Amino acid sequence: MRKVAGMKLTNRLVAFVTLIVVCAMFVLFIGGAVSFRKLGTDFLSHYLGKVVVEIDQAIADPNTNENIGLWLPQLLKASDVVELEISSKTGMLYRYEQIQTAVKPLELIENRYDLPSNPGFFITIKSVPPYADFAYSIGAMSSLSLAVLVIVLALTWGIKWLRTQLLGAELLEHRGRLILAGRAEDVQTGDDREWPSTASIALDQMIVELRDARQERSRFDTFIRSNTFLDKLTGAANRVMFDNRLQTLLQDKGAQGAVLMLRIGDWETLTQNSGKSGADEWVKEVGNVLSNAIQRFPDAILARYYDTEFAILLTHQSAKDARLFANQLMKALARLSPPDPLEEENWAHMGMTFFSTGERRGRLMEEADMAKRSAVLQRSNGWHAFKKDVVADEARGSVRWRTLLGRVFESGGPELYRQVVQNTQGELLHTELLARIKDENGLVIKASRFLNGIELVGMNTVLDRSVVSKTLHQLRNGDGREVLSLNICADSLRQRTFQIWLRDILLQTPRSVLNRMQFEVSEGPLVKHFDAARPALRMVRALGCPLVVDQAGRSVVSTHYVKDIQPKYIKLHRSLIRDIHQRPENQLYVRSMLGACEATPTEVLAVGVESEPEWNVLLQLGVQGGQGRLFGAELSGNPVTLKRQRWRKK
Repeated sequence: MRKVAGMKLTNRLVAFVTLIVVCAMFVLFIGGAVSFRKLGTDFLSHYLGKVVVEIDQAIADPNTNENIGLWLPQLLKASDVVELEISSKTGMLYRYEQIQTAVKPLELIENRYDLPSNPGFFITIKSVPPYADFAYSIGAMSSLSLAVLVIVLALTWGIKWLRTQLLGAELLEHRGRLILAGRAEDVQTGDDREWPSTASIALDQMIVELRDARQERSRFDTFIRSNTFLDKLTGAANRVMFDNRLQTLLQDKGAQGAVLMLRIGDWETLTQNSGKSGADEWVKEVGNVLSNAIQRFPDAILARYYDTEFAILLTHQSAKDARLFANQLMKALARLSPPDPLEEENWAHMGMTFFSTGERRGRLMEEADMAKRSAVLQRSNGWHAFKKDVVADEARGSVRWRTLLGRVFESGGPELYRQVVQNTQGELLHTELLARIKDENGLVIKASRFLNGIELVGMNTVLDRSVVSKTLHQLRNGDGREVLSLNICADSLRQRTFQIWLRDILLQTPRSVLNRMQFEVSEGPLVKHFDAARPALRMVRALGCPLVVDQAGRSVVSTHYVKDIQPKYIKLHRSLIRDIHQRPENQLYVRSMLGACEATPTEVLAVGVESEPEWNVLLQLGVQGGQGRLFGAELSGNPVTLKRQRWRKK
């Protein structure tokens, strides 16, 4: 990929012109100085040559030879001759030397001349260099000074004119830099002064087409995800998404909950009397009631399983809470006024069954269907639960959760387990920290099970503060190379007090540590509270901490946040990864997510990879990394627990 030049076009041309002018002036001055020196030296040699001729003639003439000591010193002094010696092979005949001179001996010019009229005699002359006594004067150098001033003024005016002429190119270059920085939306229309104008107009058109293409791609991706996992009429999940989530949940250790099936009676008669549109409106009204009823369960899923049946999945809920929810739901449905010919007291029948880890999905749906049929036989609005033994009934009220969590935080907070994340080449990308707590019996509880209790007692910020503090402690005491990724609640990020606390603690941390700490936020809550959490996310990113969006695909939402907060990674929910080699609809969803991140630096990672067939399909789809038991199991950060885990693994 080509790199962008760091120097602007205008600065390049200005530097080039300035360098050319300065070089021309330098060459001119050097040439002038050499010429002046050459002229001075030639003049001095010519002058001294005439003096030598006079001396030669005087020595050859016997009449003037006797008076040479009278007139020669005055002539030599006037000629700036410091020393003169007339010698022959037999010895020195005459010597002249000035006692006082301002020139150093090393700076004198020495010349030797033979006397043609007196063979065997020669003269050695040491004279003052030409222009040695001259100093700079405005009068003498006025023309040269004026020339330099004119050149400087002309150069200044030329540079200013050049900058004015190239302003359009500089604006166009600045616009290109903003586009490369990912801010094309800020410069959709160029300045009228941009030059060349054809390139500016072409850039405007390309940005408009790119924006339309991205919007169309986003709409298409949303359309794919919606039609793959959402019901067109009610907007709830469809049967495919419900089965995927239920199958994934049944394979998780410690999972429990309930499956509810609601049937709307006399559908065919309703369709004949009210028409397809009227029946659809009634289904939408019932769907709205069900959707509002499950809002207090963050992990619950509502799906339109068949045309006249809705399915509800309650996760990590006890049998007692599920029965209480069923009673409240039937009371809410009883407030509706069904259209004719539905009977007001006999149109809604619901069956319920309970599940735990390891059960078969098909068997559960059969149990829910049998319970629903039992409710139909009662010939009144109501619900019926399938009779089965509930193995794990861990009902916890707010008091029990508050007591358990209070004990956990008093003892130092949750324990942070570790799981590695690798890229497609097998290199370590980072290590994710997973919060775990222990119940009264010492059993480890996953975050998916105790987060409901955290929200119930309002201790989200307490949990997040503890996790952030522990992560910073590990980074400061680590080897200086490990990258840790921690999970944080979107609800905490939208609280002002937590934002201030997080800002202060991050500002006290060196940049080298912050660059190795990543914040993970769940996609669903992030989109729900996006406007409130966005300032905190931007602040965290500005301080040097990369952002990660996890549990992508758990619910079908828009991916507009990718462009806004620019996360480093997006982690796909494990329900999309489980048996993806056997589920084409999940592969289509993953392709859609990869397409949404294609024009951004965001990379897509798969979570919950447990088999080679799953990983091979993900590599073919184009994911950039993976996380799961295939690459490494969850390991405790506690040395004692870690040693026990490794011993069990062996």
